Amino acid sequence: MRTNMRAASFALAISVACASRAGAQATLELRDFVVMPMTGLVDGKGSNDLLLSRVNTLREEAGGAKRLFVSDLNGPLYILDKDAKKFTVYLDFNGNAGKKGLFRKLTISQGYGNGLNGFYLDPDYTRNGKFYTVHIEDPALPGSNLPDNSSVPALNVSGYTTTEAVKTPGPLQNEGVLVEWTDTNPSNSTFEGTARELLRVQLNTRSHPMGDLIFNPAARRGDPDWRVLYLECGDGASGESTIVAIRSNPQRLDNLEGKVLRIIPDLNEHVATSTVSANGRYRIPNDNPFVSTPGARKEIWAYGFRNPHRLNWGVDPANPANNRLIVNSVGLHTWETVYLVKKGGNYGYARREGNELLKPDNTTAPLPQDDKIPLQIGEEPTGTMLVPTYPVIQYGHDQNGGDSIGSGFVYNGKAIPALRGKYVFTDLTTGRIWYADYKDMLAADDGKAGTMAPIHEVRLLWNDPHDSPDAGKKIYDSMFPIVEAAYHARGGKSPHLPGRAELIKGGRADVRFSIDANGELYLYSKGDGVIRAVVEAIGF
Repeated sequence: MRTNMRAASFALAISVACASRAGAQATLELRDFVVMPMTGLVDGKGSNDLLLSRVNTLREEAGGAKRLFVSDLNGPLYILDKDAKKFTVYLDFNGNAGKKGLFRKLTISQGYGNGLNGFYLDPDYTRNGKFYTVHIEDPALPGSNLPDNSSVPALNVSGYTTTEAVKTPGPLQNEGVLVEWTDTNPSNSTFEGTARELLRVQLNTRSHPMGDLIFNPAARRGDPDWRVLYLECGDGASGESTIVAIRSNPQRLDNLEGKVLRIIPDLNEHVATSTVSANGRYRIPNDNPFVSTPGARKEIWAYGFRNPHRLNWGVDPANPANNRLIVNSVGLHTWETVYLVKKGGNYGYARREGNELLKPDNTTAPLPQDDKIPLQIGEEPTGTMLVPTYPVIQYGHDQNGGDSIGSGFVYNGKAIPALRGKYVFTDLTTGRIWYADYKDMLAADDGKAGTMAPIHEVRLLWNDPHDSPDAGKKIYDSMFPIVEAAYHARGGKSPHLPGRAELIKGGRADVRFSIDANGELYLYSKGDGVIRAVVEAIGF
């Protein structure tokens, strides 16, 4: 009895000491929420198989249904019961190489963003059952590019047809595919209904594909942005290419690589203020910036990105004029960046990286004194010169920074008041976490290349469930050791998290934030396949 009391007192003392030390620096307390089904391999023999579960999106339907939709790049789209912590496969996209899923040409083996790359629920989902996905296909793979409903007989494919892929200059490897799904009963745990392909885009390589998508969460029925979809498409690695003919793809307005797009998926929505797309599958708002520019793709909302792989909205409940679309774009060799997206904005790549000049050899240099870049629609630049839009946050590829920016959110939940108005974001590989005040990000959007919002590093307080009961909570400088511990606990064979030697930590934690319907934060990581809830903030 006395031994147990001493152990309990010791654990309490460690917890108090940890909390005290956490108070000196901003710290988030984490609690393991759920372990994902494993879709990778513990021996990590392939470029993507080394990640135990390639969890890539987490969305919760509105209305208090307590169901999370969680996608895995390897193919499964799950429904997770938040209370029972039980996964159900809602749809499986992986029909490649003899698997039983929907799409024979789904590619997952190489390229970190390949597979089931995007998922988002329609704002009116509880009434119309609609949601949207992006997946990546390799046209060279055998089989049809129509969905095979053998494993989902309740999916009616009789009217499903593909679209002609939007052309991209240069060599081609993959295609990004946007699909609208309509479940006839939104309370279903497995899908029944129809699907409709909306858009197919050619991609130069396996890297930087089409992926994330989002609706404006502040838009309400009757608003111009209601049910208007924002969709990102990476540059397909064209912007770093030494092939001159494709290096300008992110700058060219005649293709969709390196762009943020804005479309209306439902042909019956905003009819009076939009036109039908060239392929007849969606509508394009009349107020998109390039609808009247000859030769430009009318879907483009903003351009000049390398890999704008995460879209989120900064929402200011006190002042809707401060609401902004936020893009986190993965850098080349120098800078990781966060941008506030403006209608028609040119974000510089591949002529700029962050707030520096990007030279043809992919090294950077100071900006010219009069910093302007040419408007380019086709192969040759026009005579019009533009000032690029600069990031509001950037950090470098060094020991104090990271390798690859993850996702970020302006916190507007209720459970952790200390976080309100803070933009929290991750670095994918190192698992580092920072925050910035959203008001500082808005102030940094002043058109000046040197103005950046200050960022503050965040530590983590976590209780390893595999430790002895008296170990207590510990402080970590990043998610990397947390993910590494869980990776080994699940049987991972690599001595450290797998990855490439040139990464700062030599491996990939692969950590991103997400939020539920109430705006509460979760951290999910592919390295160990675990989703963790953020339960407290200390020292903010």
